[in-house]
Amino acid sequence: MIRILKQTLHNLASDQRFSEILTGSAWALSARVAATALGLVASIIIARVYGAEVMGIVAVVQSFLMLVSIFTVLGTKTSLLRLIPEHLVKYSPTSAFKVYRKTQWIVITASVLTATLFLLAADFIADRMFSKPHLSSYFAMAAIFVVFKSLTELNTQAVRGLRLIKTFAIMQILPQGFNLLLLISIGLLLPSRDVPVYALLGGFAMTGILGWIIMDYSFRKRMYPDDPVQIMSTLDILSISFPMLMTATMTFAIGQTGVIMLGMFRSEAEVGYYAIAVKLATLTSFVLTAVNSMAGPKFSELFHSGKTDELFYVAKRSAKLIFWTTTPILLSLVIVGKPLLHIAFGPEFTVAYPALLLVVLGQFVNSISGATGLFMNMTGNQRIFRNIVFATAFANVGLNLLLIPSYGIHGAATAAMFSLMTWNIATLGYIKLKFGKTTGYFPKIA
Repeated sequence: MIRILKQTLHNLASDQRFSEILTGSAWALSARVAATALGLVASIIIARVYGAEVMGIVAVVQSFLMLVSIFTVLGTKTSLLRLIPEHLVKYSPTSAFKVYRKTQWIVITASVLTATLFLLAADFIADRMFSKPHLSSYFAMAAIFVVFKSLTELNTQAVRGLRLIKTFAIMQILPQGFNLLLLISIGLLLPSRDVPVYALLGGFAMTGILGWIIMDYSFRKRMYPDDPVQIMSTLDILSISFPMLMTATMTFAIGQTGVIMLGMFRSEAEVGYYAIAVKLATLTSFVLTAVNSMAGPKFSELFHSGKTDELFYVAKRSAKLIFWTTTPILLSLVIVGKPLLHIAFGPEFTVAYPALLLVVLGQFVNSISGATGLFMNMTGNQRIFRNIVFATAFANVGLNLLLIPSYGIHGAATAAMFSLMTWNIATLGYIKLKFGKTTGYFPKIA
Protein backbone atom coordinates (compact mmCIF):
# COMPACT_ATOMS: atom_id res chain seq x y z
CA MET A 1 0.00 0.00 0.00
CA ILE A 2 2.79 2.44 0.94
CA ARG A 3 4.72 1.65 -2.26
CA ILE A 4 1.63 2.15 -4.41
CA LEU A 5 0.82 5.40 -2.63
CA LYS A 6 4.36 6.75 -3.16
CA GLN A 7 4.30 5.82 -6.86
CA THR A 8 0.87 7.39 -7.33
CA LEU A 9 1.89 10.66 -5.69
CA HIS A 10 5.09 10.74 -7.76
CA ASN A 11 3.11 10.31 -10.97
CA LEU A 12 0.69 13.08 -9.99
CA ALA A 13 3.54 15.41 -9.03
CA SER A 14 5.24 14.95 -12.42
CA ASP A 15 1.99 15.73 -14.30
CA GLN A 16 2.29 19.32 -15.55
CA ARG A 17 -1.47 19.65 -16.16
CA PHE A 18 -2.18 18.73 -12.56
CA SER A 19 0.77 20.36 -10.78
CA GLU A 20 -1.08 23.59 -9.89
CA ILE A 21 -3.85 21.71 -8.11
CA LEU A 22 -1.38 19.35 -6.43
CA THR A 23 0.79 22.19 -5.10
CA GLY A 24 -2.19 24.09 -3.78
CA SER A 25 -3.70 20.92 -2.33
CA ALA A 26 -0.47 20.19 -0.46
CA TRP A 27 -0.72 23.52 1.35
CA ALA A 28 -4.42 23.14 2.02
CA LEU A 29 -3.96 19.53 3.10
CA SER A 30 -1.19 20.44 5.53
CA ALA A 31 -3.45 23.10 7.02
CA ARG A 32 -6.37 20.69 7.33
CA VAL A 33 -4.14 18.12 9.01
CA ALA A 34 -2.97 20.75 11.50
CA ALA A 35 -6.52 21.99 12.09
CA THR A 36 -7.82 18.46 12.55
CA ALA A 37 -5.02 17.65 14.99
CA LEU A 38 -5.79 20.79 17.00
CA GLY A 39 -9.48 19.89 16.98
CA LEU A 40 -8.76 16.37 18.18
CA VAL A 41 -6.56 17.66 20.99
CA ALA A 42 -9.36 19.97 22.08
CA SER A 43 -11.87 17.09 21.92
CA ILE A 44 -9.61 14.87 24.02
CA ILE A 45 -9.20 17.60 26.64
CA ILE A 46 -12.97 18.17 26.77
CA ALA A 47 -13.73 14.44 26.96
CA ARG A 48 -11.09 13.78 29.63
CA VAL A 49 -11.52 16.90 31.77
CA TYR A 50 -15.19 17.78 31.34
CA GLY A 51 -16.80 14.46 30.34
CA ALA A 52 -19.14 13.12 27.66
CA GLU A 53 -22.07 15.35 28.70
CA VAL A 54 -20.14 18.57 28.11
CA MET A 55 -18.78 17.07 24.89
CA GLY A 56 -22.39 16.60 23.80
CA ILE A 57 -23.29 20.20 24.71
CA VAL A 58 -20.36 21.51 22.65
CA ALA A 59 -21.44 19.31 19.72
CA VAL A 60 -25.02 20.62 19.88
CA VAL A 61 -23.86 24.27 20.09
CA GLN A 62 -21.45 23.76 17.20
CA SER A 63 -24.15 22.11 15.07
CA PHE A 64 -26.54 24.94 15.93
CA LEU A 65 -24.00 27.54 14.79
CA MET A 66 -23.27 25.62 11.61
CA LEU A 67 -26.98 25.40 10.81
CA VAL A 68 -27.70 29.08 11.46
CA SER A 69 -24.62 30.28 9.56
CA ILE A 70 -25.76 28.41 6.46
CA PHE A 71 -28.79 30.69 6.27
CA THR A 72 -26.90 33.84 7.22
CA VAL A 73 -24.14 33.27 4.65
CA LEU A 74 -26.90 32.66 2.05
CA GLY A 75 -24.72 30.57 -0.25
CA THR A 76 -22.41 33.53 -0.90
CA LYS A 77 -19.27 31.72 0.25
CA THR A 78 -19.59 29.45 -2.79
CA SER A 79 -20.70 32.14 -5.22
CA LEU A 80 -17.71 34.31 -4.22
CA LEU A 81 -15.45 31.46 -5.26
CA ARG A 82 -16.79 32.04 -8.75
CA LEU A 83 -17.37 35.82 -8.72
CA ILE A 84 -14.02 37.02 -7.35
CA PRO A 85 -11.88 35.26 -10.02
CA GLU A 86 -14.40 36.31 -12.69
CA HIS A 87 -14.13 40.01 -11.78
CA LEU A 88 -10.35 39.83 -11.41
CA VAL A 89 -10.03 38.46 -14.95
CA LYS A 90 -12.71 40.53 -16.69
CA TYR A 91 -12.52 43.83 -14.78
CA SER A 92 -10.16 44.61 -11.90
CA PRO A 93 -9.28 43.95 -8.24
CA THR A 94 -11.41 46.97 -7.29
CA SER A 95 -14.41 45.43 -9.04
CA ALA A 96 -13.84 42.14 -7.22
CA PHE A 97 -13.46 43.99 -3.92
CA LYS A 98 -16.77 45.80 -4.36
CA VAL A 99 -18.51 42.47 -4.95
CA TYR A 100 -16.86 41.06 -1.84
CA ARG A 101 -17.71 44.12 0.27
CA LYS A 102 -21.35 44.10 -0.80
CA THR A 103 -21.55 40.39 -0.06
CA GLN A 104 -19.96 40.97 3.34
CA TRP A 105 -22.62 43.52 4.33
CA ILE A 106 -25.38 41.21 3.07
CA VAL A 107 -24.03 38.49 5.37
CA ILE A 108 -23.62 40.85 8.36
CA THR A 109 -27.18 42.14 7.98
CA ALA A 110 -28.61 38.63 7.69
CA SER A 111 -26.54 37.52 10.68
CA VAL A 112 -27.69 40.32 12.98
CA LEU A 113 -31.36 39.80 12.11
CA THR A 114 -31.13 36.02 12.47
CA ALA A 115 -29.15 36.25 15.71
CA THR A 116 -31.77 38.55 17.23
CA LEU A 117 -34.51 36.09 16.32
CA PHE A 118 -32.70 33.10 17.81
CA LEU A 119 -31.67 35.04 20.91
CA LEU A 120 -35.34 35.75 21.63
CA ALA A 121 -36.27 32.15 20.84
CA ALA A 122 -33.52 30.45 22.92
CA ASP A 123 -35.92 29.26 25.62
CA PHE A 124 -38.36 27.88 23.05
CA ILE A 125 -35.61 26.02 21.16
CA ALA A 126 -34.16 24.45 24.31
CA ASP A 127 -37.50 23.56 25.89
CA ARG A 128 -39.81 22.69 23.01
CA MET A 129 -37.41 21.40 20.35
CA PHE A 130 -34.77 19.67 22.49
CA SER A 131 -36.78 19.10 25.68
CA LYS A 132 -33.71 20.32 27.59
CA PRO A 133 -34.45 23.72 29.20
CA HIS A 134 -30.95 23.84 30.70
CA LEU A 135 -29.53 24.35 27.19
CA SER A 136 -31.30 27.72 26.82
CA SER A 137 -28.33 29.81 27.96
CA TYR A 138 -26.03 28.01 25.51
CA PHE A 139 -28.31 28.73 22.55
CA ALA A 140 -28.55 32.38 23.64
CA MET A 141 -24.74 32.65 23.80
CA ALA A 142 -24.36 30.98 20.42
CA ALA A 143 -26.85 33.39 18.84
CA ILE A 144 -24.70 36.36 19.85
CA PHE A 145 -21.71 34.88 18.01
CA VAL A 146 -23.54 33.99 14.77
CA VAL A 147 -22.12 37.03 12.95
CA PHE A 148 -18.53 35.95 13.73
CA LYS A 149 -19.16 32.40 12.59
CA SER A 150 -20.68 33.73 9.36
CA LEU A 151 -17.73 36.04 8.69
CA THR A 152 -15.35 33.16 9.35
CA GLU A 153 -17.12 31.06 6.71
CA LEU A 154 -17.28 33.90 4.18
CA ASN A 155 -13.70 35.12 4.49
CA THR A 156 -12.15 31.65 4.39
CA GLN A 157 -13.75 31.01 1.01
CA ALA A 158 -13.13 34.55 -0.28
CA VAL A 159 -9.40 33.99 0.26
CA ARG A 160 -9.67 31.01 -2.09
CA GLY A 161 -11.15 33.28 -4.74
CA LEU A 162 -8.00 35.42 -4.57
CA ARG A 163 -5.89 32.25 -4.87
CA LEU A 164 -3.96 33.12 -1.72
CA ILE A 165 -3.00 29.54 -1.03
CA LYS A 166 -0.85 30.11 2.05
CA THR A 167 -3.33 32.57 3.55
CA PHE A 168 -6.15 30.09 2.94
CA ALA A 169 -4.11 27.47 4.77
CA ILE A 170 -3.70 29.81 7.76
CA MET A 171 -7.40 30.68 7.76
CA GLN A 172 -8.27 26.99 8.05
CA ILE A 173 -6.14 26.59 11.16
CA LEU A 174 -7.25 29.73 13.01
CA PRO A 175 -10.63 28.58 14.45
CA GLN A 176 -9.23 25.38 15.96
CA GLY A 177 -6.03 27.12 17.06
CA PHE A 178 -7.87 29.91 18.86
CA ASN A 179 -10.32 27.38 20.31
CA LEU A 180 -7.55 25.26 21.81
CA LEU A 181 -5.68 28.32 23.08
CA LEU A 182 -8.78 29.66 24.81
CA LEU A 183 -9.76 26.22 26.12
CA ILE A 184 -6.43 25.87 27.92
CA SER A 185 -6.03 29.47 29.06
CA ILE A 186 -9.61 30.02 30.25
CA GLY A 187 -9.68 26.52 31.75
CA LEU A 188 -6.68 27.33 33.92
CA LEU A 189 -8.29 30.56 35.13
CA LEU A 190 -11.96 29.60 35.39
CA PRO A 191 -13.10 26.29 36.96
CA SER A 192 -16.39 26.06 35.05
CA ARG A 193 -17.97 23.32 32.92
CA ASP A 194 -18.91 26.03 30.40
CA VAL A 195 -15.28 26.75 29.48
CA PRO A 196 -15.38 24.55 26.30
CA VAL A 197 -18.38 26.54 25.03
CA TYR A 198 -16.67 29.87 25.78
CA ALA A 199 -13.57 28.66 23.94
CA LEU A 200 -15.55 27.53 20.88
CA LEU A 201 -17.40 30.85 20.57
CA GLY A 202 -14.31 32.93 21.31
CA GLY A 203 -12.38 31.10 18.59
CA PHE A 204 -14.97 32.06 15.99
CA ALA A 205 -15.00 35.69 17.18
CA MET A 206 -11.23 36.05 16.86
CA THR A 207 -11.14 34.32 13.45
CA GLY A 208 -14.03 36.38 12.08
CA ILE A 209 -12.37 39.68 12.99
CA LEU A 210 -8.92 38.65 11.78
CA GLY A 211 -10.36 37.31 8.51
CA TRP A 212 -11.96 40.70 7.79
CA ILE A 213 -8.58 42.42 8.31
CA ILE A 214 -6.78 39.91 6.06
CA MET A 215 -9.27 40.30 3.21
CA ASP A 216 -9.19 44.11 3.34
CA TYR A 217 -5.39 44.15 3.28
CA SER A 218 -5.17 41.57 0.47
CA PHE A 219 -7.55 43.49 -1.77
CA ARG A 220 -6.31 47.03 -1.09
CA LYS A 221 -2.70 46.32 -2.00
CA ARG A 222 -3.90 45.22 -5.48
CA MET A 223 -6.31 48.09 -6.15
CA TYR A 224 -5.73 51.27 -8.18
CA PRO A 225 -7.89 54.42 -8.43
CA ASP A 226 -8.49 54.00 -12.18
CA ASP A 227 -9.56 50.34 -12.01
CA PRO A 228 -12.61 49.54 -14.18
CA VAL A 229 -15.56 48.40 -12.07
CA GLN A 230 -18.57 46.29 -12.92
CA ILE A 231 -21.23 46.90 -10.30
CA MET A 232 -23.30 43.90 -9.21
CA SER A 233 -26.60 44.48 -7.47
CA THR A 234 -27.59 42.66 -4.31
CA LEU A 235 -30.25 40.85 -6.34
CA ASP A 236 -27.65 39.66 -8.88
CA ILE A 237 -25.43 38.28 -6.13
CA LEU A 238 -28.30 36.52 -4.37
CA SER A 239 -29.68 35.03 -7.61
CA ILE A 240 -26.37 33.22 -8.08
CA SER A 241 -26.05 32.33 -4.41
CA PHE A 242 -29.51 30.94 -3.60
CA PRO A 243 -29.21 27.58 -5.42
CA MET A 244 -25.91 27.09 -3.59
CA LEU A 245 -27.64 28.04 -0.32
CA MET A 246 -30.19 25.27 -0.85
CA THR A 247 -27.42 22.77 -1.55
CA ALA A 248 -25.47 23.87 1.53
CA THR A 249 -28.62 23.58 3.66
CA MET A 250 -29.33 20.06 2.53
CA THR A 251 -25.68 19.05 2.85
CA PHE A 252 -25.76 20.25 6.44
CA ALA A 253 -28.94 18.27 7.04
CA ILE A 254 -27.20 15.12 5.85
CA GLY A 255 -24.12 15.73 7.99
CA GLN A 256 -25.64 17.18 11.17
CA THR A 257 -29.20 15.85 11.47
CA GLY A 258 -27.89 12.88 13.45
CA VAL A 259 -26.30 15.13 16.08
CA ILE A 260 -29.35 17.39 16.33
CA MET A 261 -31.89 14.57 16.55
CA LEU A 262 -29.81 12.66 19.06
CA GLY A 263 -29.87 15.86 21.10
CA MET A 264 -33.67 15.85 20.83
CA PHE A 265 -34.31 12.17 21.60
CA ARG A 266 -31.31 10.90 23.57
CA SER A 267 -28.93 12.02 26.33
CA GLU A 268 -26.10 14.55 25.96
CA ALA A 269 -23.63 11.74 26.62
CA GLU A 270 -24.90 9.78 23.62
CA VAL A 271 -24.58 12.90 21.48
CA GLY A 272 -20.98 13.12 22.66
CA TYR A 273 -20.27 9.49 21.68
CA TYR A 274 -21.72 10.01 18.22
CA ALA A 275 -19.92 13.33 17.74
CA ILE A 276 -16.58 11.62 18.39
CA ALA A 277 -17.42 8.77 15.97
CA VAL A 278 -18.26 11.28 13.24
CA LYS A 279 -15.18 13.39 14.00
CA LEU A 280 -12.91 10.36 13.54
CA ALA A 281 -14.73 8.98 10.49
CA THR A 282 -14.58 12.34 8.75
CA LEU A 283 -10.84 12.76 9.24
CA THR A 284 -10.65 12.20 5.48
CA SER A 285 -12.70 15.32 4.88
CA PHE A 286 -9.55 17.42 5.19
CA VAL A 287 -8.18 15.65 2.10
CA LEU A 288 -11.36 16.27 0.12
CA THR A 289 -11.47 19.89 1.27
CA ALA A 290 -7.82 20.44 0.38
CA VAL A 291 -8.14 19.02 -3.13
CA ASN A 292 -11.51 20.66 -3.78
CA SER A 293 -10.24 24.05 -2.62
CA MET A 294 -7.81 24.07 -5.53
CA ALA A 295 -9.87 22.08 -8.06
CA GLY A 296 -13.00 24.26 -7.98
CA PRO A 297 -11.67 27.30 -9.89
CA LYS A 298 -9.89 24.96 -12.34
CA PHE A 299 -13.11 23.03 -13.05
CA SER A 300 -14.93 26.29 -13.82
CA GLU A 301 -12.12 27.61 -16.01
CA LEU A 302 -11.88 24.43 -18.12
CA PHE A 303 -15.64 23.96 -18.47
CA HIS A 304 -16.33 27.53 -19.59
CA SER A 305 -13.38 27.32 -22.00
CA GLY A 306 -14.98 24.30 -23.66
CA LYS A 307 -12.11 21.99 -22.66
CA THR A 308 -14.30 19.06 -21.58
CA ASP A 309 -11.68 16.35 -22.09
CA GLU A 310 -9.13 18.22 -19.98
CA LEU A 311 -11.84 18.93 -17.40
CA PHE A 312 -12.46 15.23 -16.87
CA TYR A 313 -8.75 14.53 -16.95
CA VAL A 314 -8.23 16.93 -14.04
CA ALA A 315 -11.34 15.60 -12.26
CA LYS A 316 -10.06 12.02 -12.54
CA ARG A 317 -6.61 12.96 -11.32
CA SER A 318 -8.20 14.77 -8.38
CA ALA A 319 -10.28 11.70 -7.57
CA LYS A 320 -7.19 9.48 -7.79
CA LEU A 321 -5.35 11.72 -5.36
CA ILE A 322 -8.33 11.65 -2.98
CA PHE A 323 -8.61 7.84 -3.15
CA TRP A 324 -4.96 7.06 -2.42
CA THR A 325 -4.71 9.57 0.43
CA THR A 326 -8.01 8.74 2.17
CA THR A 327 -8.19 4.95 1.88
CA PRO A 328 -5.24 4.28 4.27
CA ILE A 329 -6.89 6.54 6.87
CA LEU A 330 -10.25 4.77 6.59
CA LEU A 331 -8.64 1.31 6.77
CA SER A 332 -6.70 2.36 9.86
CA LEU A 333 -9.92 3.46 11.56
CA VAL A 334 -11.51 0.09 10.84
CA ILE A 335 -8.52 -1.79 12.28
CA VAL A 336 -7.57 0.34 15.29
CA GLY A 337 -10.74 2.40 15.81
CA LYS A 338 -11.83 0.68 19.02
CA PRO A 339 -8.49 0.89 20.87
CA LEU A 340 -8.12 4.47 19.59
CA LEU A 341 -11.44 5.42 21.17
CA HIS A 342 -10.43 3.71 24.41
CA ILE A 343 -6.98 5.25 24.68
CA ALA A 344 -7.71 8.76 23.38
CA PHE A 345 -11.17 9.45 24.76
CA GLY A 346 -11.71 6.93 27.54
CA PRO A 347 -13.30 3.46 28.00
CA GLU A 348 -16.87 4.81 27.86
CA PHE A 349 -16.36 6.00 24.28
CA THR A 350 -15.76 2.49 22.89
CA VAL A 351 -19.53 2.13 22.51
CA ALA A 352 -19.16 4.45 19.49
CA TYR A 353 -17.09 1.91 17.51
CA PRO A 354 -20.00 0.27 15.57
CA ALA A 355 -21.26 3.74 14.63
CA LEU A 356 -17.73 4.66 13.56
CA LEU A 357 -17.61 1.67 11.17
CA LEU A 358 -20.92 2.63 9.54
CA VAL A 359 -19.86 6.25 8.95
CA VAL A 360 -16.46 5.09 7.65
CA LEU A 361 -18.21 2.98 5.01
CA GLY A 362 -20.20 5.99 3.88
CA GLN A 363 -17.03 8.08 3.77
CA PHE A 364 -15.33 5.46 1.59
CA VAL A 365 -18.04 5.81 -1.06
CA ASN A 366 -17.71 9.58 -0.75
CA SER A 367 -13.94 9.30 -1.35
CA ILE A 368 -14.09 7.09 -4.44
CA SER A 369 -16.74 9.33 -6.02
CA GLY A 370 -14.40 12.30 -6.43
CA ALA A 371 -15.45 15.96 -6.24
CA THR A 372 -19.04 15.32 -7.39
CA GLY A 373 -20.73 18.30 -5.76
CA LEU A 374 -18.00 20.76 -6.71
CA PHE A 375 -18.05 19.49 -10.28
CA MET A 376 -21.81 20.05 -10.52
CA ASN A 377 -21.62 23.57 -9.03
CA MET A 378 -18.73 24.69 -11.22
CA THR A 379 -20.26 23.35 -14.49
CA GLY A 380 -23.66 25.04 -14.25
CA ASN A 381 -25.49 22.01 -12.87
CA GLN A 382 -26.06 23.45 -9.41
CA ARG A 383 -29.85 23.16 -9.65
CA ILE A 384 -29.73 19.45 -10.51
CA PHE A 385 -27.26 18.87 -7.70
CA ARG A 386 -29.52 20.85 -5.35
CA ASN A 387 -32.40 18.51 -6.22
CA ILE A 388 -30.31 15.39 -5.63
CA VAL A 389 -29.08 16.65 -2.27
CA PHE A 390 -32.58 17.82 -1.29
CA ALA A 391 -34.06 14.38 -1.93
CA THR A 392 -31.21 12.72 -0.02
CA ALA A 393 -31.57 15.11 2.92
CA PHE A 394 -35.32 14.45 3.08
CA ALA A 395 -34.64 10.71 3.22
CA ASN A 396 -31.93 11.32 5.85
CA VAL A 397 -34.34 13.15 8.15
CA GLY A 398 -36.90 10.37 7.75
CA LEU A 399 -34.36 7.67 8.54
CA ASN A 400 -33.13 9.53 11.62
CA LEU A 401 -36.68 9.97 12.90
CA LEU A 402 -37.33 6.29 12.33
CA LEU A 403 -34.08 4.85 13.71
CA ILE A 404 -32.76 7.16 16.45
CA PRO A 405 -35.55 6.66 19.04
CA SER A 406 -34.93 2.88 19.00
CA TYR A 407 -31.29 2.49 17.98
CA GLY A 408 -29.62 5.72 19.16
CA ILE A 409 -26.18 6.42 17.71
CA HIS A 410 -26.31 3.29 15.56
CA GLY A 411 -29.50 4.54 13.93
CA ALA A 412 -27.94 7.97 13.31
CA ALA A 413 -24.82 6.36 11.80
CA THR A 414 -26.93 4.13 9.53
CA ALA A 415 -28.82 7.16 8.23
CA ALA A 416 -25.57 9.06 7.63
CA MET A 417 -24.03 6.12 5.75
CA PHE A 418 -27.10 5.67 3.54
CA SER A 419 -27.26 9.37 2.73
CA LEU A 420 -23.59 9.68 1.75
CA MET A 421 -23.85 6.66 -0.53
CA THR A 422 -27.11 7.76 -2.16
CA TRP A 423 -26.00 11.35 -2.77
CA ASN A 424 -22.71 10.35 -4.42
CA ILE A 425 -24.05 7.46 -6.48
CA ALA A 426 -26.96 9.55 -7.81
CA THR A 427 -24.63 12.42 -8.75
CA LEU A 428 -22.17 10.09 -10.46
CA GLY A 429 -25.07 8.59 -12.41
CA TYR A 430 -26.21 12.01 -13.61
CA ILE A 431 -22.69 13.03 -14.66
CA LYS A 432 -22.32 9.77 -16.57
CA LEU A 433 -25.64 10.25 -18.37
CA LYS A 434 -24.90 13.86 -19.35
CA PHE A 435 -21.19 13.72 -20.18
CA GLY A 436 -20.58 10.02 -20.83
CA LYS A 437 -17.85 10.05 -18.15
CA THR A 438 -17.65 10.18 -14.36
CA THR A 439 -15.52 11.95 -11.77
CA GLY A 440 -15.02 8.81 -9.68
CA TYR A 441 -11.92 6.65 -9.31
CA PHE A 442 -11.39 3.07 -8.16
CA PRO A 443 -8.32 1.06 -9.24
CA LYS A 444 -8.93 -1.22 -12.25
CA ILE A 445 -12.62 -0.26 -12.37
CA ALA A 446 -13.15 3.49 -12.86
